[in-house]
Amino acid sequence: MSLGEIIRDKREELGLTLDEVSGKVEFSKPYLSTIETGKVKNPPSDELLNKLERILKFEPGVLLHIAHMERMPADVRSDYESFEAENKKWRQIIKNLMNRRTRLNQLGKVLTKSALSIKQKGPTLPASQLVPIINKVSAGYPADFDDMDYPVGIADDYVRCPDLHDPNVFAVYIFGDSMEPKFKAGDVVIFSPAAEVHNGDDCFVRFATPHETTFKRIFFEAKHKVRLQPRNDKYAPQIVAGKSINGLYRAIMKYEKL
Repeated sequence: MSLGEIIRDKREELGLTLDEVSGKVEFSKPYLSTIETGKVKNPPSDELLNKLERILKFEPGVLLHIAHMERMPADVRSDYESFEAENKKWRQIIKNLMNRRTRLNQLGKVLTKSALSIKQKGPTLPASQLVPIINKVSAGYPADFDDMDYPVGIADDYVRCPDLHDPNVFAVYIFGDSMEPKFKAGDVVIFSPAAEVHNGDDCFVRFATPHETTFKRIFFEAKHKVRLQPRNDKYAPQIVAGKSINGLYRAIMKYEKL
């Protein structure tokens, strides 16, 4: 059933005329009629759909969800509906397991009967990735660092980033001013352990001992030394032994604090 048909059926069920609904939502009767008959050229706005939900006593968000689904390209919508149907089957299986209606030794038969597979379907690379913000890093002198003992990929807060395919990518908040003007306090910077590090790269630096980190430009010097170069001229560079560093992760993206 289309969005327009759902709206019309609900209006008629409540005994409301188009004139009455038009007056309440402050949109013209002819426009509402084109929505109900599916002849509207432009999809209804979220503002109108919110008003219709209230007046026609729909659950909040129902019409918005239907409208957004109808705006999807056909192939994307088909994939979404397929995954959603499969998710419902998985949820029911898990519920049955929790309620002990299904035994573990019966799981294989249940999956076969439900036409479910544990193999991944569809594209393997997501359009975007949720990156965990694990803590903050000093853009100043090295400071003690604690990643809160979270497992890889888990955190209290996340930032969504496009076109990232490193499962170990992470983000931190910047504090301090030694990397200004490019990086300011409050910015969120994303680092990739899989990215190659070259001279001049901005890197998250993790020291072996003590348990400290810093954020600096990296230059590899003679005799296995590493120069940690601030971008802010007020700060002097620091030369450290390469063996004192147990992690260099290149910055690949940032979100600026406005």
